[in-house]
Amino acid sequence: MKITIITVCYNRKATIEKAIKSVLEQDYHDIEYIIIDGNSTDGTKEVIESYRNSISEYISEPDKGMYDAINKGISLARGEVIGLMHSDDEFYDSKTISKIVAGFKNSETADGIYGNGIYVSNDTEERLIRNRIGGIFSLNKIKRGWLPLHPTVYLKKSIIDQYGLYNLDFKIASDTEFLLRYLYKYKINMMYVDNYIVKMKMGGMSTNAKRAVEVLYEDYKIYKYHGLMAFQTVFLKKTMALRQYLSGIASSF
Repeated sequence: MKITIITVCYNRKATIEKAIKSVLEQDYHDIEYIIIDGNSTDGTKEVIESYRNSISEYISEPDKGMYDAINKGISLARGEVIGLMHSDDEFYDSKTISKIVAGFKNSETADGIYGNGIYVSNDTEERLIRNRIGGIFSLNKIKRGWLPLHPTVYLKKSIIDQYGLYNLDFKIASDTEFLLRYLYKYKINMMYVDNYIVKMKMGGMSTNAKRAVEVLYEDYKIYKYHGLMAFQTVFLKKTMALRQYLSGIASSF
């Protein structure tokens, strides 16, 4: 089973190498690795070029934002299963992809797999900020604001071909629309694997406090777009996130 992993980036010189190494150090070797760079100007391209021989596909050109770049990566993908590795993140350990592949091989019906993830502080200590345990999927949980952590989601390419790419009408939270479309609208068969998949640094586009209000508003529009009780669902979603954040603080003492 070939797994395609896509990394998109723009001016991420400080973090891109760690993300690349995290992919290349996986003990599962049938990996197609695609990097889409938005024509960085800070030295990111030079870091990527130093690993060029280990990267399957690499494009550096202007784009319309992160989700446009992800769509470019998906259009190039040849793997049976597609997942993302954001440029600020890394895999939880070197066996992560092997565990995902085992999950697909153990299920005859799974269209996608998701797992657990953690947010850590953007410093050398990498203190736990938020613990995201995926838990078993259900439509009722989605109505209460739950969605799997986006970078832990791996989908069969055939399903993406069927239900479409990221919607560029949503600039900040298109991943929310993407997951709602697949899980809530089309009700694809998702399987939970109780393993940590990703370690995420606080400070990315969706975790930056300066953009919190914009994310909140776009989430509202997305839930309304999919016919859910938008205000209530977004409120429950943010309440859930706050509880996870407070839990992370408590566990660090």
